[in-house]
Amino acid sequence: MLRYLRLLGAFGRFTLANELAFRGNFLLKVLVEVLWLFILLIFYQTIFTYTQHVAGWGPHEYLFFIGCYYMLEGLIETFFLENCTEFAELVRTGNLDAILLQPCDEQFLITCRKIDWSTAPKLLLGGGICVYALAGMGWVFNPFQIVAFFVLLACGTALAYSFLVVLTASAVWMTRNSSLMELWWLFTTIMRYPRQIYEGRWGNILLVLFWYLLPVLLVVNVPAAFLAKQAFDWGNIAWLLAATAVMLYVSRRFFYFALGAYRSASS
Repeated sequence: MLRYLRLLGAFGRFTLANELAFRGNFLLKVLVEVLWLFILLIFYQTIFTYTQHVAGWGPHEYLFFIGCYYMLEGLIETFFLENCTEFAELVRTGNLDAILLQPCDEQFLITCRKIDWSTAPKLLLGGGICVYALAGMGWVFNPFQIVAFFVLLACGTALAYSFLVVLTASAVWMTRNSSLMELWWLFTTIMRYPRQIYEGRWGNILLVLFWYLLPVLLVVNVPAAFLAKQAFDWGNIAWLLAATAVMLYVSRRFFYFALGAYRSASS
């Protein structure tokens, strides 16, 4: 484990040096992320100008939800997304051969070899929003709840990562998986909203699909509700933990099944 942490640190130093070689481009990418958050907050503020609750979430509770989503999105985009979107190109060009020859776990090397530092500020911005929202709610500091929240957030991140790995591995057969990566953006759009907005005559279909069959709604909803709404729903927490364990196992098995179907450039 320490070896892989050292490798991750080396990847981080190398990609940061590359980013800082073109500082203007790096700063522009960071500015875009800040502007995107600013637009999101304007949208949030506009909604709560006309109402005090959205699907049972108050202004500060919903702001906390946005902060959680932004942190989780920052984790995925910083550590995994760029690597996964480049996997199809590795397959198409045969450059995957060089990676598979390295004395390292293939999934780790393929999904973690680059760190996108331009999206790392999303972690700090999302965390700042969460702290501001908790202060607005008058939340009393509780170390147990903080630890439990970060455990649930880590599970949500792992669950999202497992879905991303499944979509990435499919490039072995499709070569260009741009359409499948569009499914990832669909998943992130679904994660962005509380589960309560899907409750209703037609929304229940989506709720059953994305809460139980493809449980992407768990990713942000369970950690955010746990701390912001003090929703100690042990059934939902247990479902998040179980779904994370199952999807991590399934995604890893599927990933290596896909690698088994890969034919190198020399074959």
